[in-house]
Amino acid sequence: MIASTPNLLRIQRALKASGKRAYHDLVTLPGQKPVVSKGIPGYSGVSGHVVTVFGCTGFLGRYLVSKLAKQGTQVIIPYRDEDEARHFKPMGDLGQIEWDIRSEDQIAECVRHSDIVYNLAGRDFETKNFDFKSVHVDGAERIANVAAQCGVSRLVHVSHLNANAKSESKFYRTKAEGEERVKAAFPSATIVRPGTLFGYEDKLLTNMAVWPIWWKLNHGETKIRPVHVMDVAQALANLMSIPQVAGTLNLPGPSALTYNYLLEMVASVTLRPPSGAPVLPKAVASFLAKAAQSVWWPALSPDEVVRRFINDADVPGDWAAVGMAEPSEIENHAITYLRRYRSA
Repeated sequence: MIASTPNLLRIQRALKASGKRAYHDLVTLPGQKPVVSKGIPGYSGVSGHVVTVFGCTGFLGRYLVSKLAKQGTQVIIPYRDEDEARHFKPMGDLGQIEWDIRSEDQIAECVRHSDIVYNLAGRDFETKNFDFKSVHVDGAERIANVAAQCGVSRLVHVSHLNANAKSESKFYRTKAEGEERVKAAFPSATIVRPGTLFGYEDKLLTNMAVWPIWWKLNHGETKIRPVHVMDVAQALANLMSIPQVAGTLNLPGPSALTYNYLLEMVASVTLRPPSGAPVLPKAVASFLAKAAQSVWWPALSPDEVVRRFINDADVPGDWAAVGMAEPSEIENHAITYLRRYRSA
């Protein structure tokens, strides 16, 4: 049915009004750089912000890029492997730049047009080219230094909830050292400490469904505070519209759960009997993890074995500071990510 003339006029007026700019469309950044938004909010709109996301090809990075692009933000995508960046193309107005975390010139090329820089770069395991220190400490400091020199207004550095300079885990120690280096180079930086992430292609639920034996270390009594990757991505995206937030933000999950509880949940959702795998002593697990480093594909690292014996930090969450309520519980999403592991 053809719309009536009054309805067509109302549609035309609405479309015309959407193209007009209002006072709230103009935002002045701390460095006095103006940001002007226009258009209908969404992928087709323009937020006026230019954002660089280091570590965008990782688990959390791809969700953050999607959230930012959905707001009409121009996103700079630094990548090392072209195949890992292909899935970003349909997400919005994206710029793709090859980079090396060891090159200050390439980092500068990535951030010279940006008003916000997110650093999500990190490693779960060490390789011959990149150990924990080169990424979490030296790389983080290099990005912060270059961002400060290029006049970037804001820097958001993503660390880990368990970052601790005195931790037994080298991963957590370097995360803590990286935070200090970043704050020294970029004093107004926002440090974000999320808990253990779960979601599609995560290393928690999906790994428990395949390799339950490695989650029985410490008799499964280690407590973690898992948080949905979409909640953390939304929190990071919200920081773009929140005034300068200097300091540290903790983003843990709503509940502290043991690995035993999570293994039982995985078995229940996948309709499988609980795993009968034995509990490996820490020394045996460390020896097997060291031996597994000779294979070319990523395997459980010795430092990951150490982390399986460390409880997540018991600190209050700062979700309200990023404009969010409490994150969702893992039980509400388990079926979504574990359904494929059910037998036919």
